[in-house]
Amino acid sequence: MRPEIERAVALLRAGELVAFPTETVYGLGADAANPAAVAKIFAAKGRPADHPLIVHLPSAARLSRWAREVPSEAEKLAAAFWPGPLTLILKRQPNVPDAVTGGQDTVGLRVPNHPLALELLAAFEGANGGGVAAPSANRFGRISPTTADHVREELGSRVPLVLDGGACPVGIESTILDLSRGAPVLLRPGAIGAADIARVLGRAPEAAAPQSDTPRVSGSLDAHYAPRTPLQLVSSDGLLFALRNALVAGERVAVLAPTAQAITHDLVSWKQSPAEPAGFAHDLYASLRELDALGCVRILVQQPPAGEAWLAVIDRLRRAAAGSGEDDET
Repeated sequence: MRPEIERAVALLRAGELVAFPTETVYGLGADAANPAAVAKIFAAKGRPADHPLIVHLPSAARLSRWAREVPSEAEKLAAAFWPGPLTLILKRQPNVPDAVTGGQDTVGLRVPNHPLALELLAAFEGANGGGVAAPSANRFGRISPTTADHVREELGSRVPLVLDGGACPVGIESTILDLSRGAPVLLRPGAIGAADIARVLGRAPEAAAPQSDTPRVSGSLDAHYAPRTPLQLVSSDGLLFALRNALVAGERVAVLAPTAQAITHDLVSWKQSPAEPAGFAHDLYASLRELDALGCVRILVQQPPAGEAWLAVIDRLRRAAAGSGEDDET
């Protein structure tokens, strides 16, 4: 076992926190079977105690350790997409701590597709079937981290160890699919889309209805993934109009758009984004962090095109806009 993995396992077994990379974003991990350890996640992030966590497993073979009901559709999806960016919501086993589930009768489970994460999970699991509860390794509601440096900037000494696995290849959080109440329901879009799920199950997942009885899950609040600088989504036609208004007012603004810089001015900081959805998603959080650090009055983001391929990106941007411009309470 590599020394850094050995140290990480020792810390987890001692009830401490370890940040580690996944293919989506960096996670802030604790022993999912240890409520006191899980409580440290909430304290480090400033996260509401009723907000559930996702349990990361080294393989689908341990599903029944955490879920009391594993429907055939869950088995099909696990075979098709794990390791990968898909979280399944299933009925929990009675011994899963309330601290992990937010007191609900369901639990979120996934197998991440990152070699360092899988090495850590396999080493930690041992013979006990242990899992690692891990939300994104950042202050609650803020921009998710996609590099080890992002974690250190966000959480500093709150995390005893950050495993550095480089930049996360996907860059946005996993798709969350509820299978706990019969028909599959898509609770959070991600890199695995509804069409991908339909190809495996033979039916498309339903969309979560507003104020439905679906479980609370990570990243479902209206305000999330947010920079401190106010973020405004604008159409391609409205971008130049918003820029000109800002310049007339003497405001310094940052721009994230797929086009080359359209206005050159000392008050405008322009970052060109990839024009296709996977590249945009990969760069999104790092770009928002970079623009957030400039001290601008606002960040203008050109609205991506409609369509399923862009659904996850649009979801993150909408929530980021709703939560932006707010100071941390803790």
